[in-house]
Amino acid sequence: MRRKLKQVLIVIIVCIASFAGYILFVNRNSENMTLRQKFLKAIYPIFMAFGSKAKSFGKKNISPPAPFYSLKAIANNGNEFDFAQLKGKKVLLVNTASDCGFTGQYDQLQLLQEKYKDHLVVLGFPANDFKEQEKGSDEEIAAFCKINFGVTFPLMKKSTVRKGAHQNNIFKWLSDSTLNGWSNKQPSWNFSKYLVDENGHLVHYFDPSISPLSDEVINEIKK
Repeated sequence: MRRKLKQVLIVIIVCIASFAGYILFVNRNSENMTLRQKFLKAIYPIFMAFGSKAKSFGKKNISPPAPFYSLKAIANNGNEFDFAQLKGKKVLLVNTASDCGFTGQYDQLQLLQEKYKDHLVVLGFPANDFKEQEKGSDEEIAAFCKINFGVTFPLMKKSTVRKGAHQNNIFKWLSDSTLNGWSNKQPSWNFSKYLVDENGHLVHYFDPSISPLSDEVINEIKK
């Protein structure tokens, strides 16, 4: 009995040591990350593999009552970001957070931006709306994304993306059919994704558990 217990303890210790080594390897180039952030980055592939069933839907060629290109936001650096500059390109708008199980998608969003940079713009909207998973300042968020995920796509100023009196005007447009023409879908969690086409039409919504590099997303971008 004692021998079996000893064997079980050895197996547990080896598993823990192996997982700790994996976390260190995954985060070998990470800087100024909390233990939670390192853990989440390490388990992201597992999180995605066994996540909840994803939802995705869209509609084409529905002109919005309120023009997408009339919108403006405040960028992470405090400058005004005029959406008129996005004409002629697809735009993927994502509400982001630094302490979420989906935070590893920053890597994939950056790869997506680099691969389709000629006709796609990824925009990140940091928000602390879901379980307070984005507590950092705008400066801290920018540094975290740049150092640990190599993010170069535009980040907006931290704001509220959920429906309410303080919801930012961009996500209000994305989730109000009287503005975008057809969809009332609110972000379900961090890393909800909305795709707008080259003509400023909202054409698709992707749940957080859908990878930015999934065939589902890429096929819509290629259309």
